[in-house]
Amino acid sequence: MRKDIGYFEGTDSTLLTALVCEGFDTIPLSNGFDNHGRHVQLINQENKPDLIIGYVHKVFAPDDGDPNYTTYQDIFHTCRTYQVPLLLEVPKGLQDKARALFAEVPDAVQFVDPANMLKTALKILGEPEK
Repeated sequence: MRKDIGYFEGTDSTLLTALVCEGFDTIPLSNGFDNHGRHVQLINQENKPDLIIGYVHKVFAPDDGDPNYTTYQDIFHTCRTYQVPLLLEVPKGLQDKARALFAEVPDAVQFVDPANMLKTALKILGEPEK
């Protein structure tokens, strides 16, 4: 069975294409506001992806109480609960600022420079099943 990579809207298409060519499948995920794919809060033990990829602005919602927004705490909880790594693409020079946006960043979450996304994803995913 091929491994699944969940991705938020706007994720680099070249990265996703490279991952598909390497033998992995991609699944669009919604942050609850953009309706891009499966809502991230509907992930469970049976349908969890092996990795989630996205950008900080897709997980960091305004704190205005709008129920349409899924908070980063919700997304981080899903990643922690189901042990799904989350790669957030952030240029190296902005990673400290990005990390500071979040009260707590679990071990499942990594901030990765765009130049290192494919390498980091492949390291986490290991060899694809043929």
